Amino acid sequence: MAGATVVMDVSQQVTVRVNKLSTLSQRLLVAILLVPPGVGLIVLGGWFFGLFVSLVLAVAAWEYWRLFRAGGYRPSALLLVGGTLALALTRVAWGLLPAEALLAGAVMLAMAVQVFEYQKSEKTAAVDFNINLGGLLYLGWLGSYLISLRALPDGQWWFLVVMPTIWLSDAGAYLVGSRLGRHRLAPLISPKKSWEGYLAGIVTGMLGAAGLAALWHLQAPAVTVEKALWVAVVVATLSPLGDLGESLLKRGFGVKDSSHLLPGHGGVLDRIDSWLWAAPLGYYLILWML
Repeated sequence: MAGATVVMDVSQQVTVRVNKLSTLSQRLLVAILLVPPGVGLIVLGGWFFGLFVSLVLAVAAWEYWRLFRAGGYRPSALLLVGGTLALALTRVAWGLLPAEALLAGAVMLAMAVQVFEYQKSEKTAAVDFNINLGGLLYLGWLGSYLISLRALPDGQWWFLVVMPTIWLSDAGAYLVGSRLGRHRLAPLISPKKSWEGYLAGIVTGMLGAAGLAALWHLQAPAVTVEKALWVAVVVATLSPLGDLGESLLKRGFGVKDSSHLLPGHGGVLDRIDSWLWAAPLGYYLILWML
């Protein structure tokens, strides 16, 4: 019996390791396929980049709607997806100020929708209003700062500092946390994340931002290592809250991923949760330093 138990334990460990390797391979493959066209769109900017970001945010809004719908609520898919798309496209076409007017209208429309939907969803109508409003603000409004960040002076270079800071920070946190993590960061929300990984993520984000800024400075003198380090400290320190926040939503409904659109990664919302914090934080810090 003892021998059988040992064999079963070894078998389970091998299975876990194989699954981890399979997931990592899928993640790497998706990254290899998506990173080159993504960087190309960042460099192109304008409507090419804006339309891409708008579509990404619209898909994330659909996943957000799907998550709450599966939890027994009745948010409006049309309002969430359409409103998010409209907020992003307005930001592309006219910038930040006109988008504020659209946001005000979207808030009022969210309330109006629930007034007319009350007979269908009497028990959840008040909560549905807040779900719609939260999705529009979180995905439509915050997400559109990806567009505003790219639209800054030397925006393509700043974008290629801010966003890689998050990607490198995530990679550093995962590599160190999975091996050396001992102290749980938020055990009830995301049991695998550790303080060791979090601190490693801040360091790798800062190092990556400094290195990239040194390269981009040759093309854009305003992009300096000093400024990039300030941006990286704030972004790498605070943006993981976006990841934990989305984990909180999923934990509430007992799901692992927002969808299965990206093999090894989960859904679009799973990938951009930290970006939703990084973009506005980076935008206002850079605007302040210009």
